Amino acid sequence: MESNQSSSSSRVDRRTIEKNRRVYMKALYNKLHSLVPHESSRDIISLPDQLQEAANYIKKLQIKLEKMKEEKDNLMRMKKLEINPDKKSKAASVMVGQQRTPQIDVREIGSSLEAILITGVDFQFLFSETIRVIHEEGFDVVNASFSIINDMVVHTIHAQVNLLLR
Repeated sequence: MESNQSSSSSRVDRRTIEKNRRVYMKALYNKLHSLVPHESSRDIISLPDQLQEAANYIKKLQIKLEKMKEEKDNLMRMKKLEINPDKKSKAASVMVGQQRTPQIDVREIGSSLEAILITGVDFQFLFSETIRVIHEEGFDVVNASFSIINDMVVHTIHAQVNLLLR
């Protein structure tokens, strides 16, 4: 009889442990479900679908985090490249969405002019436009160079006053 009681109590213990495990798992699934934004309305979602939805959400967050890290790195590189404007310098730079608009820094040094144009690869037409404006203002381009850093192009233009036009 004693062995019958011990096996019976052992079975009850296993049932209780399993029931507690299921209750605990259900609480965890409910917590996970409450943390994930839902695309569907108040429809009842099966447990495998809830897990898939959570996995997809985590993947989206990882991609978003990578993009934000990349944007931070680009901003840090741009900050290192920015030229501190002095009183003879004019600089313009604007952020539009995720894309940086071109930045131009123009310094007049005596009869010379230095222009630094920082653009993305999508704004290459601005180089020729900058050269045209420099000529219209009565300067002759003496030297122009560029460097490509990741998805940025840094143009440096040196010009001098055209004495014939002044």
